[in-house]
Amino acid sequence: MGRWTVLALRIVLAMVLAGTLFVQVVMVPLLATDLREAGPDLARVRVPFVVITVLGLVTVQVTAVSVWRLLTMVRRGTVFSHASFRYVDIVIGAIAAASVLTFGLAVTLAPGEAVAPGVVLLICGLSVLIAGIALIVLVQRMLLAKAVARDVEAHHLRAELDEVI
Repeated sequence: MGRWTVLALRIVLAMVLAGTLFVQVVMVPLLATDLREAGPDLARVRVPFVVITVLGLVTVQVTAVSVWRLLTMVRRGTVFSHASFRYVDIVIGAIAAASVLTFGLAVTLAPGEAVAPGVVLLICGLSVLIAGIALIVLVQRMLLAKAVARDVEAHHLRAELDEVI
């Protein structure tokens, strides 16, 4: 990966972390206040909605930090090692958790007349989309495992060749 690509991705990750932190500290309390004042239909979903929102932001933050750590490994040339699996597994878990949280949001909003059924269905579709992203990252993890195995095999063969020579 090029130096400029890594730098650009780090800038994006820093902006994502700063943005999610801003939303957690400033916007979520305002959202909770608005939901409290919205009326009895939305009052029942206020606490679950705020909790799901905060946990969803945490999944984004965990993913961003893990990708940052993987970028550090890329820069050092150590990404094709077993240590990188830990961060990829964390990313997969965070994305899967985001999918479950999104479905939980749909379940929370489904009863009552406050939210249209079509919106609930769209949120369910979004949770399936997020689960699909987790599966894509899982496939990428399998490809990383093959690359690590090939790298280990290449080092072993190189060591044997050095002994022969």
